[in-house]
Amino acid sequence: MIRKYSNKDKPKIIELLRKNTPAYFAPSEEADFVNYLDYEVEDYFVYEEDARIIGAGGINYFPKLKLARISWDIIAPNSQGKGVGRKLTQHRLHHLKERGNIELVVVRTTQLAHKFYEKMGFELEKTEKDFWAKGFDLYQMTMSNKK
Repeated sequence: MIRKYSNKDKPKIIELLRKNTPAYFAPSEEADFVNYLDYEVEDYFVYEEDARIIGAGGINYFPKLKLARISWDIIAPNSQGKGVGRKLTQHRLHHLKERGNIELVVVRTTQLAHKFYEKMGFELEKTEKDFWAKGFDLYQMTMSNKK
């Protein structure tokens, strides 16, 4: 089940991040993530299975640019490769279509996850070495959200 994030989910989501560190996130990113949860969440969703949170991901909006950014996707390591990330991403893309005022969707990821987003229909726009932390390059990808 996918549902809206609530503050009570925060410890479990941080635990998910830690389980994916250092495989997918640099240790230095935890402080950025906590700040995001405290101050930057606009739409954030959790994926629950058997009353356990096994995934999460957000959306941030830039209305003047008619742009939205997929943000902070995290999937439990033992749930990766089982469709959780795909369903969570599809849920957010559907949510964006429903809004109707977003023309472009951006995701900023790493060399470790960009192939996943490519399969979801995103196209690589640019890369930047060691953007997030040493060894974690930026892969900025975009997808049209026009009907």
